[in-house]
Amino acid sequence: MTTHPTTPLEPTHDPVLSRTLEAAGLPTTGRFHPKSGWVSRAWVGDGCVVRLNTDARHRDAYRHEAAVVSLLAGSDVPHARLLAHGDGPDGPWSVSERLPGQTLHEAWPTADPPTRRSMIESLGSALRALHRIPVPAGLLPPWLVGALDGQPWPAFHPPVVGATLALVEAARRLPGHDPHLLVDVAGWIEQRLALFAPDVPVLVHGDLHGSNVIVDQGRVTGLIDFAEALAQPVDVELDTVLRWCARSREFPPAPDERGLEETSLAEVPRWLRGAYPELFEREHLRERLNFYDMYVELALYAHHPQPGVREMARNRITGLLSGRNHLDGLTW
Repeated sequence: MTTHPTTPLEPTHDPVLSRTLEAAGLPTTGRFHPKSGWVSRAWVGDGCVVRLNTDARHRDAYRHEAAVVSLLAGSDVPHARLLAHGDGPDGPWSVSERLPGQTLHEAWPTADPPTRRSMIESLGSALRALHRIPVPAGLLPPWLVGALDGQPWPAFHPPVVGATLALVEAARRLPGHDPHLLVDVAGWIEQRLALFAPDVPVLVHGDLHGSNVIVDQGRVTGLIDFAEALAQPVDVELDTVLRWCARSREFPPAPDERGLEETSLAEVPRWLRGAYPELFEREHLRERLNFYDMYVELALYAHHPQPGVREMARNRITGLLSGRNHLDGLTW
C-alpha cells in the first residue's frame, strides 16, 4: 500500500478526498499531495495522511490495521496515530497522523553511509519494541484468513508456517502442475516443520521494506502500513527484510516506479544484526529462512494468475530444493 507523491491540490478539487475528510470529521481545507499506490489512493497533508482502499481483495485491511495500531498505544514502537477509519461510498478509508520525514526508500539514495547505518540501527530498535508487544493468538489479516480458506490470494503475503503443506495441496489442484516436484517439496517441508515447534509467535509487521518505514534525520520516526501484520515466529520479519535487500528492485513504491539497487543495501543485514542481534540468533536460522522462502514461492506457484510468475516460482522452488536462493549473496 505504499504510495508516491504527485501534484498538490485542494480537497475541494477532489470530491473523493473531501468526502473522506468529512466522514472523518476533519476540515475539508488545506493542501494535499495525491499519491498513487499498489492497492490504494492516498493524499498527504500537513498534518494527516488520507488513504482509500481500491482493491476489493483487501477490503478489511484498514480495519485490521486499526486493531494492530491499537495494540501499539503507549508503547515504544514508533508509528502513526490513527485518527479515523471507516467505509464510505468510495470504499474503505483511513486517516492517520503525518509523521515527520520521508520513507526510507526516498531517503536512501542521497544518504551517506553513516546516516544509512543510523537509520538501520534505529530500525532495529523499532523492531525489537514491536516484537515485544503482546499479540492475540492467531492474529491474521482478514483477507489472509480467507485466502487460507480457499478464497483468492493476493500476490504476496508473509509466511504462515502452519499453512505450508496446504499450499502443496493447492498447487496439486493447479492444471499443469509438476507432480514429481511437489512430492519432493512436501518431503522437504515435513523434514523441517520440527524447527518451528518451540516457537512463541510475536507481532510481526509482515511487509517491512523501505517504503513502509518513515525516517527523519537518520532515525526511524515510524513504521507504517500494518495491513499485513500477524502473529508468527519473530524471524518471519527477517525473511521480508532480507528479501528486500537481496531483490530490492522487486519492491518499488508504486507500479510505475523503480526499487533500490541491491548493491546499495549490502550492509543492511550486518547493521541490523548489530542493532538487534536477537533477531538473528535462532537455531538453524538459514534453514528457517529457506523454509519461509519456500512458503512464499509455493504461494505464487499455486495461486498467482500469471503463468510467467508461476514458472518463475517453480524455478525458484527447484533451486531451494538444491539449497540455493536469494540469501546466498547476503552477508550478515
